Amino acid sequence: MGEVDHLCHNPHCAHRAHSAPAQPPARNRARKPKADKREHLIASRFNDAEKNDLLAAAAACAMTPSGFLAHAALSAARDLTRTAAEVAGEREVIAELFALRRHLGQIGNNLNQVARAANSGADVPHARAVLDAVQRAARRVDEFAQQYLDTGTRAA
Repeated sequence: MGEVDHLCHNPHCAHRAHSAPAQPPARNRARKPKADKREHLIASRFNDAEKNDLLAAAAACAMTPSGFLAHAALSAARDLTRTAAEVAGEREVIAELFALRRHLGQIGNNLNQVARAANSGADVPHARAVLDAVQRAARRVDEFAQQYLDTGTRAA
């Protein structure tokens, strides 16, 4: 009577020893004591690019994605002064970007009015003022971008 292959879902099953070399279990460390176990789950959502970044970072650190997220989040939570400064900086950047967006929208509206008047054959004496506003807005965007790049370069 010959050996019959044993169909088992466990690759470490003793019955499979004859067909393939046994592989070590995936878990290479001891389990945490009950007191140190993480029992609470907080879910996060990511888009495809964010998920790929997370998986790559976790792999680079030889951590699971969940472990990497927990480590990163707890590191940020334990250093609130740095985190608060970064968040405040981001708020300033976002506030400035929204102000720029609003300003450019107003200028765009004025420019459309000038174009409509010019296309209808009307005199547009305020065209120069609108174009000057466009140039001022462009300079403001350039200055803000340069300031942001300079600040980001020093912080890195």
